[in-house]
Amino acid sequence: MIKYILFDFDGTLADSKDVFISAWNQLADKYKFKKIHHQDLDALRKLSIKERAKQLNFPLYKIPLVVPEIYRLYKKSIKDIILFDGVKLLLDELESRGYQIVIISSNSEGNIKEFLRENAVDSVKEVLCSSKIFGKDQVIKKFLQTNKLKGSEVIYIGDECRDIIACKKVPVKIIWVGWGYDSAELVTPEKPDYMVHMPEEILNIL
Repeated sequence: MIKYILFDFDGTLADSKDVFISAWNQLADKYKFKKIHHQDLDALRKLSIKERAKQLNFPLYKIPLVVPEIYRLYKKSIKDIILFDGVKLLLDELESRGYQIVIISSNSEGNIKEFLRENAVDSVKEVLCSSKIFGKDQVIKKFLQTNKLKGSEVIYIGDECRDIIACKKVPVKIIWVGWGYDSAELVTPEKPDYMVHMPEEILNIL
């Protein structure tokens, strides 16, 4: 029986792509990587992180250096980020049904909590963050251990291949959402447990 709903943040709850693009482009000249234009997004959604990095002339070893700077710029634009349509209603309905809602993200805890305050989201009980973009499985494992939970008592909701891969390592089931950063074409080979394209479909699965 599922007790906890674990959500990714960017691309799942929050529509932050414009803010990320702006932050990326502000750093592009400094780090000599290519800028992102909105017309590039559909093509980028179909690429893996490694393929995107190659396309944008971004060496992956620079992730620990660049990501903190991106999140600092992100913080300055929190008020420009919005919840995806239907997400607030989804969170409220999940809370009313007795589910505990937790965010597990590779964004910063400060950014997420500030966003939740700005958008009057009070249904989220806990925010847990990984300092590594590929470290969510460790955060999920620690969460299960701390709360003495079985994998079958939680479900994760995210939008990227790395979310699916992390969940399979734990393992916990995952619902992939189609409004985020990775395309259905990219994630289908990773075999998420469920695929949805509207927030209300999540309620039907649960």
